[in-house]
Amino acid sequence: MKPYFDTMEGFGKVLKPGRITRAAESAEALRGVEQAISDAVGRVEAAGFSTEKINKRGWMTVYQRLAYLVDEGTWHPLHSLYNPLENEEGTTNVVDGLGQIGGRWAVVIGFDNKVMAGAWLPGQSENILRATDLAYRLNVPLVWLVNCSGAKLPEQDKFYANRRGAGTPFFRHAELEQAGIPVLAGIYGTNPAGGGYQSISPTILLAHQDANMAVGGVGIVSGMAPQGGFDAAMVGELIEQTRQFTARPPGDVATHYDGTGFFTRVYEKETGVLDGLKEYMQAVPAYGPEFFRAAAPKSPAFPIEDLYHLLPANQKEVYDFDEVLARLVDGSERLEFRSDYGPEVFTGLCKIDGRLVGCIGNRQGYLGKGYPEYGDYPGMGGKLYRQGLVKMSEFVTLCGRDRLPVIWFQDTSGIDVGELAEKAEVLGLGQSLIYTIQQTGVPMMLVVLRKGTAAAHYVMGGPTANRHNAFTLGTSATRIEVMHGETAAVATYARRAAKEQAAGRPLEPVIDKMNELVNRYDETSRPLYCARQGFVDEVVKLTHLRRYLQAFAGAAYQNPTSICPQHQMLLPRLIRG
Repeated sequence: MKPYFDTMEGFGKVLKPGRITRAAESAEALRGVEQAISDAVGRVEAAGFSTEKINKRGWMTVYQRLAYLVDEGTWHPLHSLYNPLENEEGTTNVVDGLGQIGGRWAVVIGFDNKVMAGAWLPGQSENILRATDLAYRLNVPLVWLVNCSGAKLPEQDKFYANRRGAGTPFFRHAELEQAGIPVLAGIYGTNPAGGGYQSISPTILLAHQDANMAVGGVGIVSGMAPQGGFDAAMVGELIEQTRQFTARPPGDVATHYDGTGFFTRVYEKETGVLDGLKEYMQAVPAYGPEFFRAAAPKSPAFPIEDLYHLLPANQKEVYDFDEVLARLVDGSERLEFRSDYGPEVFTGLCKIDGRLVGCIGNRQGYLGKGYPEYGDYPGMGGKLYRQGLVKMSEFVTLCGRDRLPVIWFQDTSGIDVGELAEKAEVLGLGQSLIYTIQQTGVPMMLVVLRKGTAAAHYVMGGPTANRHNAFTLGTSATRIEVMHGETAAVATYARRAAKEQAAGRPLEPVIDKMNELVNRYDETSRPLYCARQGFVDEVVKLTHLRRYLQAFAGAAYQNPTSICPQHQMLLPRLIRG
């Protein structure tokens, strides 16, 4: 297959000085947003006790454990700012991401032991489920750094029960194990109740010598016979029992290594646990990196820093998506699928580190006279029309057939609307694309370059594609909303404004409401808000985008659930004709 994959069609142009000058203000704005995101992440990482204080107690922090465990330069954090319930701690209290351990990709997640000794907080269950979902979709191991003091009891009602509550991750661990995906755990400190089940539910349990796990902890065991209230004598007895359990908490190494045998290994040093995890990672199924390579890895032909001058901060400014893609894929090369059809979207094969992926993205600007073919109005890029929806469905179907992971790049203002669009069947074709995605069985990821709008955000591989979307990235230019704020204000208040005018009443109160809605849309669609609410799994710097593409492709090809040999693929042959 060398004629197909070794040297694909090159694309992209060197950035001209004039473009750099014109985009200088926009580039500065994008970098400003990135700095604000970075500052917010810094505040999350600084939450709780200081690193110095934790180290003085004889423990490493979760971040130090991650730095030791994960291969240098391979850590790709996710959900750094996820905090949908706005916890006062500023975090859901877990740290997770995609990284390599001894050259093998894994999803790694750990409790932040600087904050309430790693307690369960509101929003944490959903954060954990996002990480376990990622392991499932990529078919890679899940590695836990367990150091969990149990639930933050005053707020238990916000996360304990429900279909995706604090118990759901334990069922999810069982699901991963049933699918043949190992869950490895390095266990530190005291882990009672939910922390105990978090410790026992993985496949392999490696423990520090001072670790323990139990159904109940010191406080729980001491108060297991409620009598409706407390008096001085009862509290005195409680204090004495607490002292006894502190001296030797339930479920220590003597119990679970020497007795039950639940702990597979016990280590004297913290780093010993991490070394044990590295050792076990070498025993999990993984293909060598060359097994699925279609060609030797190549760097893009153009510098990735160009993205600051190619992707405008202004949501209405037109740009060339192909030029953005040329800064992200191997050799700035591609095999484009149906270039003469559905011009509002790019579909084609690209390489990431020599591995084949399907790429789909929104093109921008005027689409030419006579398009869409069913309309009496000009087609504009960013919007989806009949041909584009058909083309994406065909391409995704073929990627599924050839077992190729798919990377989506969104900058969409929605799907075409109006009577002519309905007659052109765009509503049904949008749902057809959803059906197509669901039947492919290949992992996907999404980059929301700028706009993720309306149903187009759903149908273009959005995070709602729960069986396939491994993770979604945002950028400093990302805006996610059902429609533009001004459009929403018109849709919400236009009839009311007409009624008020007809009744001879002043319009100022309606205008104030309209402007209030516009401002609220503006505040709740920006990158920081999207990250906190989980609309995206991470907001990344433009210069880090290719790194995440590499991580996704590497993980997707590490141990795929099914294979199509390169010489049996149809998609490249259909492209070449």
